[in-house]
Amino acid sequence: MAEKDISKAVIVRLPRYYRYLGELMEDGVERISSNELSVRMKVTASQIRQDLNNFGGFGQQGYGYNVKYLYTEIGNILGINRQHNVIIIGAGNLGQAIANYTNFEKRGFLIKGMFDVNPRLIGLVVRGVEIRSVDDLETFVKENEVQIAALTIPKTKAPEIADRLVSAGIKAIWNFAHTDLNVPEDVVVENVHLSESLMRLSYRVCSMQDNEKKENEEKQEKKD
Repeated sequence: MAEKDISKAVIVRLPRYYRYLGELMEDGVERISSNELSVRMKVTASQIRQDLNNFGGFGQQGYGYNVKYLYTEIGNILGINRQHNVIIIGAGNLGQAIANYTNFEKRGFLIKGMFDVNPRLIGLVVRGVEIRSVDDLETFVKENEVQIAALTIPKTKAPEIADRLVSAGIKAIWNFAHTDLNVPEDVVVENVHLSESLMRLSYRVCSMQDNEKKENEEKQEKKD
């Protein structure tokens, strides 16, 4: 089934399935039912079955799911069985942290290059990857068949760099810059706004604290 027929919510959950199944394999679990998986993932069993039925189901009634098979198939759906060449634009703390994260390579994402405008960073090597000048960006993308670019640069610079990447043939942008990018429809953008994520966390913490305060006040009123 084509990706356009699959809801975004299902796609968002697939990496979670992949992670949990990987953990099950590490624990030596060979098969699992949707009910057992739902307990681990805090997702209903019916939701799990509905999600996986979008891709053919993979389970057998009375048997459940073969963990290794399902793990492999979800990896294929996510494209982890293919190599994706990645570059990082912005070699500061965040860019270097991404380059140093070894699990990306296990998932098929190979960091091919890093780029920056800071002359003090250009020429340095991070996990075997040399930091280059952004002047070399287009040539490097074309010569190394790069499909994905991670932007860890200030938002004021992001639109210009994004335009250059699109012109060079980049098909996907992992955007850590705190701004929305205007790109053609055939270019995929995954936005990662760290401050927004932290604010959502703040909201949830404050809501819990407010609820606890309200409950305590109600208990105190009953005592009085």
